[in-house]
Amino acid sequence: MSRRVLAFDVYGTLIDTHGVVAELQSRLGDPSMAMEFSRRWRDKQLEYSFRRGLMGAYVDFARCTREALDFTDRVLGVGLSETDREHLMGAYASLPAFDDVKAALARLAETHVTCVAFSNGSREAVSGLLEGAGLSEYFADIVSVEEVRRFKPDPAVYAHLRQRLEVEPGDTWLISSNAFDVIGARYAGLHAAWVRRSPEAPFDSWGIDPDITVSDLGGLVDYLN
Repeated sequence: MSRRVLAFDVYGTLIDTHGVVAELQSRLGDPSMAMEFSRRWRDKQLEYSFRRGLMGAYVDFARCTREALDFTDRVLGVGLSETDREHLMGAYASLPAFDDVKAALARLAETHVTCVAFSNGSREAVSGLLEGAGLSEYFADIVSVEEVRRFKPDPAVYAHLRQRLEVEPGDTWLISSNAFDVIGARYAGLHAAWVRRSPEAPFDSWGIDPDITVSDLGGLVDYLN
């Protein structure tokens, strides 16, 4: 008997990566600079994971995050101290969930779908984030790319997801706010829902579209029900 599995991306989909802005503002003083720093930090973090994936030079996602922090500090000329950087990395390890997440997951828990967390982050890091945000109870498992030492959107990562969970591609849904992740999953034969958290966010014009687009996870639950 088939079962439907929802694999939720974590950073940017369940967990707000810009939840670090308050910590940045307390150290930089300027709200606009804090947001600019946060955006560049996130963009460079993803860039480093893409580059390392292409090079076959896997490292823990936290190292990509730290190296991206150091680069952003240099390029913006902020001059963070080592103490500042350690505090910011600590804040990144305890980022908050988006407001819609818990209620949506609670609704899904009343259905017959299986929810798992599926992330570029390590199992330990993701476990800490979910526990800190009060979301752990809603997930049957955590599937981390560290198990195959690749990064999304490498096809091997999505294949590993299916093999770990012993589920068919047609019964597997990726849920992500990251367009590159959605395209990667669709290219690998999975279903995918794009959570378009910003109405200004564009989707790549590659001719590989999500099965559905929603503005929040509540919309996803409505669609699946």
